[in-house]
Amino acid sequence: MTKKLGKDRGGVGRRGFLKGASLGGVAALATPMKATQAAESKPSNNTGIAPLTTREAERDLPPAPTAKTGKTPGSDYMLDVFRSLNIEHIAAIPGSTFKGLHESVINYGMRTAPRIDFITCMHEEASVAFSHGYAKVSGKPMACMVHGTVGLQHASMAIYNAWCDRAPVLIVAGAHLDAEKRDGFVDWIHTVNDGPALVREFIKWDDTPASLGHFAESAVRAYKFAMTPPYGPVVLAIDEELQDNPSAEAFPPIPKLSPVTPPRGDDGAVMEAAKILVAAENPVIVADRVARTPQGLAAMIALAEALQAPVIDNRGRMNFPWRHPLNHSSRGRATLGASDCVLGLELTDYMGVSRATPKAAKRISINANDLYMKSSYQNFERYTPVDLAMAADSEATLPALTEAVKRLIDTNKKAALENRGRKHAEAHLAQLKASREAAAIGWDIQPMTTARMCMELYEQIRTEDWAMLSDTDFQTMWPQQLWECDKHYRYIGGSGAYGVGYTAPASMGAAFAHKKEGRLAVAIGGDGDLMFSPGILWTAAHENIPVLYIVHNNRAWHQEVMWIQKMAAERERGIDRAHIGTTISEPHINYAMLAKSMGVYSEGPVTNPNDLAAALKRAIAVVKKGEPALVDVVAQGR
Repeated sequence: MTKKLGKDRGGVGRRGFLKGASLGGVAALATPMKATQAAESKPSNNTGIAPLTTREAERDLPPAPTAKTGKTPGSDYMLDVFRSLNIEHIAAIPGSTFKGLHESVINYGMRTAPRIDFITCMHEEASVAFSHGYAKVSGKPMACMVHGTVGLQHASMAIYNAWCDRAPVLIVAGAHLDAEKRDGFVDWIHTVNDGPALVREFIKWDDTPASLGHFAESAVRAYKFAMTPPYGPVVLAIDEELQDNPSAEAFPPIPKLSPVTPPRGDDGAVMEAAKILVAAENPVIVADRVARTPQGLAAMIALAEALQAPVIDNRGRMNFPWRHPLNHSSRGRATLGASDCVLGLELTDYMGVSRATPKAAKRISINANDLYMKSSYQNFERYTPVDLAMAADSEATLPALTEAVKRLIDTNKKAALENRGRKHAEAHLAQLKASREAAAIGWDIQPMTTARMCMELYEQIRTEDWAMLSDTDFQTMWPQQLWECDKHYRYIGGSGAYGVGYTAPASMGAAFAHKKEGRLAVAIGGDGDLMFSPGILWTAAHENIPVLYIVHNNRAWHQEVMWIQKMAAERERGIDRAHIGTTISEPHINYAMLAKSMGVYSEGPVTNPNDLAAALKRAIAVVKKGEPALVDVVAQGR
């Protein structure tokens, strides 16, 4: 039940919010940000969080003991192969099929340099999601291990998320390949002859090495496949015997990693695209998973400013500054409806864009997914005819496209583009004003609005070196609508496959990567999502991961509430029973108590919006000391 509160007793007042007086970052948005094509610079660390130094790696490493047999196990060699690939962490819940590797990590990897750490998780899905979030921040894979049949089955949803999200994750699946060496019935039911077959349709590559030399080649090959656009997860199934295989002699040499240069568009196609874009009266750029790096963000800005073309960011990554005057993501349908040319960059769903675009509009696509696709899982969406398609990596192609565009712009065209840019800036500011007014509606009600929740958070972090680790779909994209964000690392996109259970463990993995830079990591996750993998809170406490995790507690799987209401209304049965099977109540879950039981500082449930600012401030103080904190916030459905 919605309840209106009396006079403000704290937090951000509605009147002040509308004026922008109390939210300095938002108030500054009254003037469009100055155009910038400079590469992202490293900000000063003003969070107060001490950056991680090689996993507190200044601590002395004790000498690794030599096996009493005098022989080195094969799993030690495997770790040296991982070291050659700059793998620094391995996440896992223990399992007998990789016990050799597990023992090598704790007694060899963690005790010799360069150090490889073991990250203890409570579920295989959490291990993969943690690695997924880490990869999107660090720009490289970390490894995770899963046990036999059951571990890979548990992990499969998280692997599918990584596949759909184009994220590089290196998964090691333990195996019992020799029937004579299986010790009892459990080994048999946890064994499969072809383990990776379970996930083969949604990974980039897999192998089951038969020797240590074979393992070394396969590990390097797997890393290259994972890190070649489009990125994706890979699996190595490693037999127990191979892990144990001891040697008193030299192991095989480790192959050198030869990174693959991302494929860029053909010069002729790039020039043709530039001609179409420059000739268009109302070109629009739509981006999904384009900017893998800060250079990708800078390239997006350079192209948009060269064309003075509006950008619609589908939020797969941090593709474009949220308050740039050419950012028209919040008015995407209107922008597309007025277009005569659309440049789609790494779009998963071009058909959805095309439906909002006039039929006569030209369509250009640059997409690395055209280089690699599988048939069974339908994550490639509807086939969409375009006028010009480049099977290439967008980030690698953008600089050449921008230069081609600039060469085609003469003095007369430049004046027209400047005029177009001014109109787009005015439209951006008008949308910002409308978003601010919409966010102020119901400012003081209970349960609090998602706009109030998001803006109270922003007020606490806006002067910090912050990073948002979660998607904002279920908070009506208020951060993108109202926050100021112009750094690549400040947003990493969502799960990829909309898999429930991703947000909490992936956020912890992302926060773990941000810890090395001393950034203030924050995430907003749903209550239902957290219950899929609540054990990740223990991992956060155990690993001292500084992160502020806000539970958006609407006490339901709210999207499903709406679907059941819609279905019941269509069938004219009434919506009074739509809460059955869709709400999380009777009893309500106290997420603060849940977090506290796992060693995480927590507050809540916060029901009064005027209490939220103080709760967030206290929690952030804990995070700045290098520890995780959780605030349970009871809020509206969206």
